[in-house]
Amino acid sequence: MPLLTLPAEASAATSGFRGVNWADARDNYVDGWVIPTGLTASDSYSTVRTKADGVVTGFQNLLGANTLRLPINPQSVNSAWWTAYKGAFDSALAHGMKVIVSYWEADTSKNGLVDDTAGWNTMWDRVTSDFAGNPNVYFEPMNEPFGYSLSSWVSLCSGWLARHSNIPRGRVVISGTGYNDNVTGVGAATALTGTLLSLHFYGFWASDTTRAAWTANLTDRLGSYSARTIIDEAGAPMTTGLTYTNGATQDGNVFTSYFAATTDLTRARQMGVVYWPGLRSGDTYSITRQSGSGLAVNNASGVAQLRWGWGL
Repeated sequence: MPLLTLPAEASAATSGFRGVNWADARDNYVDGWVIPTGLTASDSYSTVRTKADGVVTGFQNLLGANTLRLPINPQSVNSAWWTAYKGAFDSALAHGMKVIVSYWEADTSKNGLVDDTAGWNTMWDRVTSDFAGNPNVYFEPMNEPFGYSLSSWVSLCSGWLARHSNIPRGRVVISGTGYNDNVTGVGAATALTGTLLSLHFYGFWASDTTRAAWTANLTDRLGSYSARTIIDEAGAPMTTGLTYTNGATQDGNVFTSYFAATTDLTRARQMGVVYWPGLRSGDTYSITRQSGSGLAVNNASGVAQLRWGWGL
């Protein structure tokens, strides 16, 4: 997998995040409890922990992942479900994984804004209280804040940082503006100095079929902030028969060229990538599927290309 010639960038500090998202089959935009694939609302803490052990072990052994991104919302945390759901977090941490915990708004809202500020604050108060002392837990105040202008988003994040000042800024992941699609604004905001940044990048956002075009697209979204940025959502179809690892044929298809460009750039700049999704039933992008109490790979070439992007 030869590298393209990529724009120069200072060495990044996020290559330690080799991750996947574990997502709800309904998507993480839900009106009630968010329940990642394989879990059920009736599960106890011990059941969640046992199920998560199988999933996490699969992510580690099959992919080489060391990071898990998990969704929360106020309905999940400010309720009895949190007591059980924490089993997934505890499993990942017990396996030596980093955990990125991110807030999703409700499906009926889905306007890119925090649905209920009081509930959101209560949620984050509880989550940070539970995990502030664990250096492997990272906090992402909101996923895809597309309803906010840059200034209003920076203001909301500044308030979060002030409220949770006991959390080191290096463990806070600030989403890019829009659909997490550009980090240049938040990267330049002095109020957010010292935080990590998150970017989302998908192949359905354009129709380009060359690695060069996709590299230019991604480079513009990063600006000079690669060193602080984790791409915590990026993915491509893994159940449709595409081959991702043949450098001679990566150009010519939207998704193979997109995924090659993304992983070439993250490897070259030593950036973290958290694949969407590591596991989500019914999602053609899911890089694994459930198999017994563990997982199986959906596309070996996709795994190889992802590992390439991780620097493995």
